[in-house]
Amino acid sequence: MEKFDKLTGVAAPLPFINIDTDMIIPKQYLKTIKRTGLGSALFSEMRYNDDGSENPDFVLNKPAYRKASIIIAGDNFGCGSSREHAPWALKDFGIRCVISTSFADIFYNNCFKNSILPIVVTPEQLEALMDDAERGANATISVDLEAQTINGPDGGAIQFDIDPARKNALLEGLDDIGLTLGKAAKIDAYEKKAEAARPWV
Repeated sequence: MEKFDKLTGVAAPLPFINIDTDMIIPKQYLKTIKRTGLGSALFSEMRYNDDGSENPDFVLNKPAYRKASIIIAGDNFGCGSSREHAPWALKDFGIRCVISTSFADIFYNNCFKNSILPIVVTPEQLEALMDDAERGANATISVDLEAQTINGPDGGAIQFDIDPARKNALLEGLDDIGLTLGKAAKIDAYEKKAEAARPWV
């Protein structure tokens, strides 16, 4: 899994509450089991018109935000069905961090498994970050996971909390399998001890 340490990039404002996983990646794209190729379908029902052309009013279609790597979103981001395709689509588009006042639990957990950093902030902090994000080409925000800080374009810093184990997993680039493999020596030692104690098994 790709490591996450520091990220500096354009932040796209999505000032809507209850952005669910079907809005992030609609159900017709769930047939694939590949983690790549879904970026073009991210927010497709808002990004594209019925004829397939781009909706110029949607934030990710605006020139300043086409290469956004951070999303500033309203409350309860990632609610709805528990599809891991949602973080897959975000990551494939280039989104590495989502900042909101709250996340749906399953989506929040899936982000960490796909090297995306979900950050919870207060409503007041979100309002300030949303203002920063609405600056267009000047909406550059820096996220430092080690220091647990978000720095806006004017230099103001916001401190955020994160579970130490999740933080370490992102810094080291370890998903669940990687974390398990990190304990391979202990697992092997246990298996040998168990085999010696119960050779008939």
